[in-house]
Amino acid sequence: MSRKAATVALTALAPISWGSTYFVTTEFLPPDRPLFTGLMRALPAGLLLLSLTRKLPRGAWWWKSAVLGALNIGAFFPLLFLAAYRLPGGVAAVVASAGPLFVVGLAALLLGDRPTVRGLLTAIAAAFGVSLVVLKAGAAFDTVGVVAGLLSSLSMSAGTVLTKRWGRPEGVGALALTGWQLTSGGLVLLPVALLIEGAPPALSGVNLAGYAYLAFGNTAISYFLWFRGIERLSASSVTLLGPLSPITAAVIGWAALGQALGPVQLLGMVIAFGATLAGQLQPRTRAAKAESFSAPEKKAQEVSMDLESAAVRR
Repeated sequence: MSRKAATVALTALAPISWGSTYFVTTEFLPPDRPLFTGLMRALPAGLLLLSLTRKLPRGAWWWKSAVLGALNIGAFFPLLFLAAYRLPGGVAAVVASAGPLFVVGLAALLLGDRPTVRGLLTAIAAAFGVSLVVLKAGAAFDTVGVVAGLLSSLSMSAGTVLTKRWGRPEGVGALALTGWQLTSGGLVLLPVALLIEGAPPALSGVNLAGYAYLAFGNTAISYFLWFRGIERLSASSVTLLGPLSPITAAVIGWAALGQALGPVQLLGMVIAFGATLAGQLQPRTRAAKAESFSAPEKKAQEVSMDLESAAVRR
């Protein structure tokens, strides 16, 4: 397996893990506490990573970490949960699938990546495939929910592009950067959760097990893999792994909750998965093509260049 393929495979584990969030939330967690759930996902995971890495931001990275934490965690979670509560699950997933389109635009603005027809079509195909997987007939649309869903997708997309633009400071690993963002995002959520939802609920052993999974497997490890992937892949490639999340949620719903998967849903999975794969294929540049020449071709090129140089000298 090539190094890029390995990176893609590891990064893909993040949205696959996030696809289990709905199942864990409905089966293991107390109901109607979305902000507390977001807080329990972010802050314990961030504090754990800080304790492991023992590194704190310096200089400009204090405010950069705060901005990234707010976009990727602090604003993203409440908006996402608001959309989930105001919209049917399928509609919320379709709204969230606009992320790759946002990334295409933001990458052009902030990274100088020119959008391509192929990139736009791939993003549209991914959103269409997700809609076939999760959107049910007669689904209701709520204006507040749709706006919240779009803003949550925009927030995460902006965080992804800025993470790519800023990179990380020298000598600081991706694990520490993940800890900074989760901690700052959790601190943003803390007062919001207390003001809106009040004191934390009484938790059973099942609840604690669910929160432990969300905090450490679903968040600490998954976000580390996600940010590591952003460093090594293009922003659009990483974001186009996002459709793996609703696909995973649909498969878990079928396997664990007895939810039906009809021909339309299966077709949507194929389209969304195909778009995900297409998003990882980068057209070869002229430099890459030159690297792929065989040894005899390279030798012929070198001889030709030497003859041209000799002719110029004459």
